[in-house]
Amino acid sequence: MEHTKIIKDIQSGKIAPVYLLHGDEPYYIDLISKTIEKNALQDHERDFNEFIFYGKDADIEQVIASAKEFPMMAERKLVVIREAQGLHASTHEKLELYCNNPVSTSVLVLDFKGKKIAKNTKFYKAAAKAGIVFESVGIPDYKIPGWIKDYCNGKNLKIDDKSTFLLSENLGTDLSRIVNELEKLTIIVDDGHTITPEIIEENIGISKDYNFFELSNAIAERNAEKASRIVYYFEKNPKAGPLTVIISNIFGTFEKILRIHFLKDKSTNVVMSSLRVPQFIAKKYMSAASFYNMKKCAHNIEILIEYEKKSKGVDGTTMKHEELKEMIFRLMH
Repeated sequence: MEHTKIIKDIQSGKIAPVYLLHGDEPYYIDLISKTIEKNALQDHERDFNEFIFYGKDADIEQVIASAKEFPMMAERKLVVIREAQGLHASTHEKLELYCNNPVSTSVLVLDFKGKKIAKNTKFYKAAAKAGIVFESVGIPDYKIPGWIKDYCNGKNLKIDDKSTFLLSENLGTDLSRIVNELEKLTIIVDDGHTITPEIIEENIGISKDYNFFELSNAIAERNAEKASRIVYYFEKNPKAGPLTVIISNIFGTFEKILRIHFLKDKSTNVVMSSLRVPQFIAKKYMSAASFYNMKKCAHNIEILIEYEKKSKGVDGTTMKHEELKEMIFRLMH
């Protein structure tokens, strides 16, 4: 079941006795769990009917006892185990037994963040029979720009392509972090207006000119002067440009350029589809393919792997921000 359908049902008062929320992406687990907490009880009912436990410290006997008690002056009782991935595996059997015969006047919410519960287990099957099981699947990086656009549309805001990629390249795939930053902008930007790189720079602190996205562009364009300016900025502001993230972004650029060389049909539409990027990004990579042939792309990937190992301290080596100049010179020549 989609998370939107689950949330809509909860908000309309259709609340199941058991929710098993598990998977790699914590954002949707938090979203559903908070929606349950907000709608299952009225504020004046919480003191006697809301019980919040944390997996690592939870006494499973106390959790189940709380779920089995009848509510006090309320329609239902709410029992939540946050960070349920911290529960010992032996507790799953006891949770399974409860799910086989759940109390209709209680809501048991189990938040397993970063952990999947196998579908062939008795615990999973019992939870699915008793109520709602939702697996929160992480979003691959190429889908993040589209996710950002959809989120902004849902807030009645527009966002241009450059701003979308500026956020996705700098914030990664952490949806909670992305939402936190976008929520800042919803307060500032009026309905129907457009989020621009200037607004992002002023309110989130991501420079519109000195960032991962622009550095990769400068290298792809073989614009040594622009690349040097950005590298200098990162040298002076190392927290704005972690070495591992910089290298990862540049690696992704050359990986995509190399893929273009392997395409038989190098038309814009085919490149867009193959790389899963919008037109303006596809054209940048297509232009870069004229600067970097297949052999140079493969060699640059080897260079990047070499520096990635240094940035992670492999084999006792270390890399400093000052070495970015050397790395980028080797990539562009």
